[in-house]
Amino acid sequence: MITFAETHPCPCNSQLAYKECCQRFHTNAEQAESAEQLMRSRYCAFVVNAFDYLIKTHHQSYLNGLTAAQLALGNTQWLGLTVLEHGLIDSHHVDFVTDLESSLQAFVTFKAWYKHGKSVDAIFERSHFVQQNGQWFYTQGVQMEAALPKRNDACVCHSGKKFKLCCGR
Repeated sequence: MITFAETHPCPCNSQLAYKECCQRFHTNAEQAESAEQLMRSRYCAFVVNAFDYLIKTHHQSYLNGLTAAQLALGNTQWLGLTVLEHGLIDSHHVDFVTDLESSLQAFVTFKAWYKHGKSVDAIFERSHFVQQNGQWFYTQGVQMEAALPKRNDACVCHSGKKFKLCCGR
């Protein structure tokens, strides 16, 4: 895990300091109480390189051999997170096929903006989560295509600047 100042704003865009937000999950002091909280802490884990946490919170049935070492190979500059929608999944309207028995299932739709080289892009996903034995786990997600911000749109990093004057440079 990289050193990340505890007093800096949490990368998950919660408006809290990292030490008051996702750090407690990354250090195993607490568990996420909702799928949204888990999703935000997982995004933050990518930013601070807490790859073991990502593996720990990914349901084992859906890892497909993924390891923390593989995740560490990436060189992505994460810009910002926007959670668009989240909620519990009604058992009559399940849009993910799982063979997991769970008392609760939930979804989170988000855009995780990043810069790779000089290009800005986003992971735009509707993620599926299950709660088992009181702990939330990520299972899988449906990817969608994100429309890039226009020059005069607010920047994806939540700086308050226009995209063209910030991450769009």
